[in-house]
Amino acid sequence: MRLARVDPEPPDERTGGRPWGPFGWLKEVNHSAPVISFLRRARRALPGDPEFGDPLSVAGVGGPRAAARAADRILQRDAASREVSLGALQVWQALTERVSGRPANAEVTLVFTDLVGFSSWSLGAGDDATLRLLRRVSQVVEPPLLESGGKIVKRMGDGIMAVFLDPTIAVRAVITAREALESVDVQGYTPRMRVGVHTGRPQRLGSDWLGIDVNLAARVMARATRGELVVSQATLDRIDLDELGVTAKKLRKQLFAAKQDGVPADFAMYQLRTNAHKPREVAEDETGAGA
Repeated sequence: MRLARVDPEPPDERTGGRPWGPFGWLKEVNHSAPVISFLRRARRALPGDPEFGDPLSVAGVGGPRAAARAADRILQRDAASREVSLGALQVWQALTERVSGRPANAEVTLVFTDLVGFSSWSLGAGDDATLRLLRRVSQVVEPPLLESGGKIVKRMGDGIMAVFLDPTIAVRAVITAREALESVDVQGYTPRMRVGVHTGRPQRLGSDWLGIDVNLAARVMARATRGELVVSQATLDRIDLDELGVTAKKLRKQLFAAKQDGVPADFAMYQLRTNAHKPREVAEDETGAGA
């Protein structure tokens, strides 16, 4: 007995020559460039981040973020179904933030630190001494920050980036850390730590922070060239100098230094000095500081 041959389904001109099939039209719509483009535009009208679903926006904790990470692995790219799913998660994330009462970008105080002259010293000291110094610095500098509720965001060689919820606590912790550092000595080298503090609303992405305010905090630290403690105007406005036992001196514009990129022209910075004792570092000349 011979089986009759069944010819394949004839091509359909509506699908560019591909078989239509019972669900072929769904596949066509799902991968239609105009439909995908329309859905991406529609997401911009929805609450929340219209880019929700990219690696940066879904970093961190939370149900919507975890679901988006899973969706990123499962859903087809360049598909309408992907845009619909991420749009729903986008709205879910926005509603979660509203219900929690926490703004997407909460105000925090950023701290950047660095050791003055570390690179030059390490070249002559060698790797063993350099590693010993870094470990010792970490042992005395980080505890005051962590015990005050600060979070170490990242370690960058001889410096760190930390974040605090309260600017007064941040400055007090930094002062304590700088005093503790005076006990460190490796091969006759006692490091001086320069610190920049700035308060703003950076973007939190997982365990990291990004945005203009992070850049500004780094620029503030860059002005503490000789191992000073420098804060921005935003931080100064939120702290009580008498409570902290410090005085503030506005830094003037650097006459011959190159303009700092990414810093507004009216961005003011202040050097803080403790009243208890004269700072160990050499104070900057009045004509050589500030913004």
